[in-house]
Amino acid sequence: MSEPQEVVVALYDPGEIGRAEHNRGDRFVVGVSNVVAWLFPILMVAICSQVVLRASGMNQAWLDDLQWWLYGIAVLTGVAYAVTTNSHVRVDIFFDNFAPAKQNRINIFGLVWLFLPFILLCWDLTLHYAISSVSAWEGSDSPNGLHNLWLLKVLMNAAFVLTAIAAWSAYVRLLTRLTKPVPWKKLLYAFPSTMFAVNLTVFYVLWWINRLISPAEVTNRNILKKPIFGELEIGSQEIEYTVIISLVVTLLLIGVARLRDRGAET
Repeated sequence: MSEPQEVVVALYDPGEIGRAEHNRGDRFVVGVSNVVAWLFPILMVAICSQVVLRASGMNQAWLDDLQWWLYGIAVLTGVAYAVTTNSHVRVDIFFDNFAPAKQNRINIFGLVWLFLPFILLCWDLTLHYAISSVSAWEGSDSPNGLHNLWLLKVLMNAAFVLTAIAAWSAYVRLLTRLTKPVPWKKLLYAFPSTMFAVNLTVFYVLWWINRLISPAEVTNRNILKKPIFGELEIGSQEIEYTVIISLVVTLLLIGVARLRDRGAET
């Protein structure tokens, strides 16, 4: 008769939801999330301690700041974990009755046509937010608070990177169920996300080129007034040159990937 196995609570649990299908990106997100999850017990201790101290007339401002820090980091990381494990809350009543293939297509559409472009936009906006905070060496408004507030804003920006990795990895995993996920298909079927990422790359490359070749007295704001960052008027519509360049680069990127895949097949 075999002895019963000892049950051990693991510090690092890769999770069971969809584990067999997880790719490297999925495993990375789950791994980071499991480590960050240990912030919640610390958060509970911080909240209870502050309640007791405040009732005793010994309010600690740094504990208030710490609660927001821990909660913000844990929740933003939790978004990435929910994407990877498909544990987010659905608000529709039809999805469960769809065929698996249709569910996959809906999930793919939601991930890379709606969600990932939004995450890339959030990353872009919070990047400048974080850089400004680091430049100012931003601290707490309270004299007794946590004074390295810039660190929290940098981590917030990093959390959007983690969520982007989660969304793309989940997309590739779902695409594998429908077709062979060769590079050109991954780029094409995620066209809005692909073009948005290319647009950000094109914009920053052009901006830095102009920054490096411009005299020091030219401000960052004036760089954006250069012709390359202008707009093309088509009737009543105005399209930025960087968007047009990004569209061309995206199509070329997909085309080159398709030719490489065709060459590999032959």
